[in-house]
Amino acid sequence: MADALIGRLKALIGFRALFASLLLGSAFIFRIESFPNPRAISLLIIALYLLTICYALLLQRVRRLFLFAYIQLILDVIAEIALIYITGGIESWFSFTLILTVISSITVLNQRAGYVIASMGSILYGTLLDLQFYRLLPLDYQGIMQEKQFIYNIFIHTVSLFVTAYLTGYLATRLEKTEVRLEEKDIHLRALERFNVKVIESLPSGLFTTDIEGRVIVFNKAAEKILGISQEGVIGHNIALAIPSLAFPFITGRHEETLQLPNQETKIIGITVSLLKDHAGNETGYIGVFQDLTQLKKLEADMKNREKWAVIGELSANIAHEIRNPLASLRGSIEMLKEGKIPERHREKLMEIALAEMQRLNNIVSDFLTYSRPRPLELQNVDLHGLLGDTLSLLENTGQEGQDIRIRKAFNGPLPVRLDPLSIRQVFWNLGTNAVEAMDKGGILTVSTQDFPDRISIVFSDTGPGISPENLSRIFYPFYTTKERGTGLGLAIAYRIVEEHKGRLSVDSTSDIGTTFEIVLPKAYGT
Repeated sequence: MADALIGRLKALIGFRALFASLLLGSAFIFRIESFPNPRAISLLIIALYLLTICYALLLQRVRRLFLFAYIQLILDVIAEIALIYITGGIESWFSFTLILTVISSITVLNQRAGYVIASMGSILYGTLLDLQFYRLLPLDYQGIMQEKQFIYNIFIHTVSLFVTAYLTGYLATRLEKTEVRLEEKDIHLRALERFNVKVIESLPSGLFTTDIEGRVIVFNKAAEKILGISQEGVIGHNIALAIPSLAFPFITGRHEETLQLPNQETKIIGITVSLLKDHAGNETGYIGVFQDLTQLKKLEADMKNREKWAVIGELSANIAHEIRNPLASLRGSIEMLKEGKIPERHREKLMEIALAEMQRLNNIVSDFLTYSRPRPLELQNVDLHGLLGDTLSLLENTGQEGQDIRIRKAFNGPLPVRLDPLSIRQVFWNLGTNAVEAMDKGGILTVSTQDFPDRISIVFSDTGPGISPENLSRIFYPFYTTKERGTGLGLAIAYRIVEEHKGRLSVDSTSDIGTTFEIVLPKAYGT
């Protein structure tokens, strides 16, 4: 606070010296002869200079700066009244200097000081003009001036001084409040800037920002650690110095890069590059965030390898289980036939059992070969609704005796598509037979289609008992089945065929309500 007041007092002293030099000294430079007492003016200028020197010498020694400022301003008013007296009183050109002192008092001190100086200036100026009017001072005035002219002059100067004090004080108060708000915002901005720097430097991910030409502006410590290059070595240079594969102009989005570091270490990073924009939406640069994926990729490869062997082990166990059951039946039947002690009427039944189990083995092997060695797709332009209609016609005759199955077709007209008709027909058949077998007490199978701009949806919805949540998560696994004589490959084959068509097969089921399978095929295969 004291430092600020000292600064304002220095400005006041400097302004006073400048005023004495320019406004008063100029009268002699331009040789104005109308001044009634040039010698008195010279003495006043000398006095102002001496006071200015004294003020400057005392400024660093005075402790009561507020009182010191008041003394200067009061002496300035007295000097201005003296100047007005010397230069003609009511006819003086320098009555405006009182306004300057009022403005200075508010600028240096406060609005109250402005009113004090305005009051003092008004009283002294009014007293001077009164004394001049009643000729109590040796100060003549030209022409014939009436009393009301003197009163009006005093009134105008008084009003001017107080209006100046009010307006200047109002503006000074507003300016002071604005300065306070700006200082607070500056403090907040600096705190926010420090916080942002802390956040950026504390990020575990590497982060960099560049200007619109690709020169690095920000490069955090995590980026230093991941890329093995210091901030000083990359800031101000193109980001390609740190990430050679990141060529400018940048391709925004997420991608992976393999880097050869200066220490010959190879690292894999996942990097996302985005545009930086200002509040007006103008592009100002780029921001990149990246992570070291080297160890993660190694762990991922190990996990995939373990997962692959786990799947192979589970698949082998399921195959062995599925083959062992019919083999056991075959072995039992053949052993009984070999003994020859079975009556003739039972031999034929055992032969039928053996043949049925052999057929079951053949079906298991055939389905497994279909799943493990899929044939290449043979894409053709076909009518999807025609394929569905043919498949559903066959399904209507597959129900068991006494099983009331109704099939509802929720599609009309042709729907041309490009796909492998044999493979998709197998998907329809597998989903349809599963639905029919699930509704052992009868029900409704609804098959519907929807033609979207980018995809085609085929939905099989039954009214069976539904699938339990624990079975639903494994329903597409090979050899996973809840049926007594199912191979567990039907849905797995359907899932693979749909994936080969770059589509998606999903299931939704609710207990005691039914199950819904949805096939989504991309329109890329459409004609």
